[in-house]
Amino acid sequence: MTSGDSGGGQRPRRATPGDAAVVARLLHDFNTEFSTPTPGVGELQARLTQLLAGDDVVVLLTGEPASGVAVLSFRPNVWFQGPVAILDELYVRPDLRGRRLGSALLAAAVDVVRGRGGELMEINVDGDDTDARRFYEARGFTNTEPDQTDPMLYYYREL
Repeated sequence: MTSGDSGGGQRPRRATPGDAAVVARLLHDFNTEFSTPTPGVGELQARLTQLLAGDDVVVLLTGEPASGVAVLSFRPNVWFQGPVAILDELYVRPDLRGRRLGSALLAAAVDVVRGRGGELMEINVDGDDTDARRFYEARGFTNTEPDQTDPMLYYYREL
């Protein structure tokens, strides 16, 4: 899959600090849709204004007005020469799903990671979110180590 899989001609673009309010609204709507806590649009906008001015976080938007978002965070890693990326969020407004916008965002995200010399992209998915798991697996992502059958698990602890 490449960014040529553009979801009906809408090629994703990189968000700038000027897009912070739009990105904040999309992320807030995403969490609200799935009954996940959100700090609110104002707090998200403040964080995004700062993050989008740097290089550690890349946000992609699709649609005009923006109707989908992908958020990537980059970090160094001892196992890979280039940075490792995590796809923190991928969201498309419910009324526009099924139009390959999510596929286009994911393909563009992979292109961004490769363009930075990245060799690994990670995605955390809730275990019961079968639609998201199916979406990522259909695009080559896996939750098992090579030649293994047990799924990898993600652990976290808020500090």
